[in-house]
Amino acid sequence: MSTDRNAATPHLIPASRRALGRALITVAGAGLAGVVLVQALHAGGFIAIGFSNWRPVLYAYLIWAIALGAGQVLMRGEAGQRALFLLPAVLFTVALVIFPTLFGLYIAFSDWNLSAFEDHHFNGLDNIRFLLKDEYFWNALGNMVWYMLSVFAQYAIAFGLALLLNAEIRARKFFRVVFLMPFMLSPVAVSWMIGKSLMDYRFGPAAKLARIIGWDSPAFFTSPWIARISIMAMAAWVSIPLIMTLLLAGLQALQKEVLEAAKVDGANMWQSFTQMTFPLMLPVSVTAIVLRMIFQLKLADIVINVTAGGPGGATDTISSFIYREYRDRSNVGYGTMVAEIYLIIIIIFMTVLMGIANRWVQKYTAES
Repeated sequence: MSTDRNAATPHLIPASRRALGRALITVAGAGLAGVVLVQALHAGGFIAIGFSNWRPVLYAYLIWAIALGAGQVLMRGEAGQRALFLLPAVLFTVALVIFPTLFGLYIAFSDWNLSAFEDHHFNGLDNIRFLLKDEYFWNALGNMVWYMLSVFAQYAIAFGLALLLNAEIRARKFFRVVFLMPFMLSPVAVSWMIGKSLMDYRFGPAAKLARIIGWDSPAFFTSPWIARISIMAMAAWVSIPLIMTLLLAGLQALQKEVLEAAKVDGANMWQSFTQMTFPLMLPVSVTAIVLRMIFQLKLADIVINVTAGGPGGATDTISSFIYREYRDRSNVGYGTMVAEIYLIIIIIFMTVLMGIANRWVQKYTAES
């Protein structure tokens, strides 16, 4: 009984055993840090000593992970054994999220072009200076503002469809399945099916219909604003079903008694919506908008397949711009710097957005 209690209570574990655990973790951590530092300095051209690749860093990381688990058991006993169940998830996150981000920072501060004859080397803040003067980057960032604003139009359409499908109409289940079908398709398939086929200038049905209506030259992707709106429409066609599904689930969760009480009090359809349905749906609405904005920030596949960012960068997004930096210009260092800066912008934007949304929901709910 005393043995189990000692194993479960960290302060009853012998000091020598805890010291051994700390030493094991410290030595393995110092070894990992040393290997990473040496390899980073060698890869940056600062020292001649180093490894031919980054594989030794992986081996040092695995040794550190094993030492960390063993050290936790030695230091904390049974509590350390329980911590081992969380350790794989933590190490997995470090290996596939934190380390690639840090390695990306290393690449971002280097001049690394795969088409150049010389090897990559550290170039300090040159990539940041070039980014601040890059008109194509600022143009893509400006385009993202319009793409993000289009989310609110998608939300309005999706809310209308959700209200329609929540009403007592014929073939309601059939229409729910039909409206959900675009979300089942890949954006790449949508870009080819709609952008390259239906909206084709010469043979596309949409172009033929536009000619019948009176548009003499229905080129959807030659005029900057028309091309931008066309990309927004295709992205909306794919994403509106997701927003609609979330809103429909929220509408079905509303208490029918509250809505019926509003009707009894003499509220018409518009008053019932603005004073009852919309305020009660605010939490679901905010969730749907935030999720859609996250997906919109990654918009690239439709742009790459349909317009490649054209005409003149009018439809470019940051993601498609980064893709072309890698593929067309082989500029790994600068492309990675743009990706890192974009990550910082996304973090700041989403933090501010969530703060504003929470305060607005709380204020609107309290007033209602």
